[in-house]
Amino acid sequence: MKIGVITDSGSNLSLEYFESIPNLKLAPLQINIDEVYFRDVVEKSADEVYEELKTKHISTSLPKIEDYLEAVEYFKAEGYTDILTITISSGLSGTYNAFRNANLEVEGINMHLHDTKTLGMAEGYIVKEALKQIKKGTAIQEIMEILDDLRFNKSVSFFTVETLKYLRRGGRIGFVEGTIGDILHVKPIISVNDDGLYYTISKGFGMKRTYITMKKKLMEFAGDDEIELTIHYGIDIEQAKELERKVENDLNVKRIDLVAITPVLGIHTGPNIVAVCARKV
Repeated sequence: MKIGVITDSGSNLSLEYFESIPNLKLAPLQINIDEVYFRDVVEKSADEVYEELKTKHISTSLPKIEDYLEAVEYFKAEGYTDILTITISSGLSGTYNAFRNANLEVEGINMHLHDTKTLGMAEGYIVKEALKQIKKGTAIQEIMEILDDLRFNKSVSFFTVETLKYLRRGGRIGFVEGTIGDILHVKPIISVNDDGLYYTISKGFGMKRTYITMKKKLMEFAGDDEIELTIHYGIDIEQAKELERKVENDLNVKRIDLVAITPVLGIHTGPNIVAVCARKV
């Protein structure tokens, strides 16, 4: 069995990472700027998107099916027997359903589809775990079970934003609406539930107290267990560094990475997002 992996840019993995893994291919989500479409990360950087967000109508769109099928054909030509496609949450994007429909037309290779019910590096961790298990020779059905265990039992992710207007504008408000006001400096701490939808897990008054609450949530999740941690940010890496300083000494952290959030996700959260994704190792 020779297994290739395809994922979307919601996984927040770098282009350099994709280039370094022979059995991993990217089908990027798209950014629509005044009805002109660009491939996320590949054709538009975060800085460009945030600048244009001020004056232009910007939305997001599914990956091009042509990009997806091109990756499928690559693996077929290279003699792969199976493809595992790992997608951003179906509760936040139509990507899973689009790829599922595309798979119905694919012949000559075994297709497997996994809905992560999450996004950002929480999705990226799932992709990395799949690649690890493939390298070990784990059977595909066991891989799927391991990925579900990682998502629902061994990882956590949540974020805070300056304002809810971007989530409202993009229709990604989920169960957040009605729990937070945009006044009095009350900041939502938002996670993704088991159905892959946003919901509010807590609130903080001002950013400093919000960071303290985020640290407490991480400590509740991790306890004494060793974790790997990614802190996402939008336009301000200093926000990520501040959160890093608050958590690094109180948790058993094997590794912390500060990673700019991919543009297609930043469009829905706004440029002042700070997010954490953690997994037990």
